[in-house]
Amino acid sequence: MGEQDKLDNFAEEKFGEAKEAVGKASGNEDLEAEGQKDQTKGSIKQAGEKIKDAFK
Repeated sequence: MGEQDKLDNFAEEKFGEAKEAVGKASGNEDLEAEGQKDQTKGSIKQAGEKIKDAFK
């Protein structure tokens, strides 16, 4: 399950980057902020997975 979590977290970061880019391009500040939030969530989850791996 750990590998699937890593993939999901990575995908969340990348979708966040895409949302942010679309928000910037279209002038939609809400979408841009949502993309930044998604990237942060994905990064934090990735860090958690790395910590779990360190203790295995």
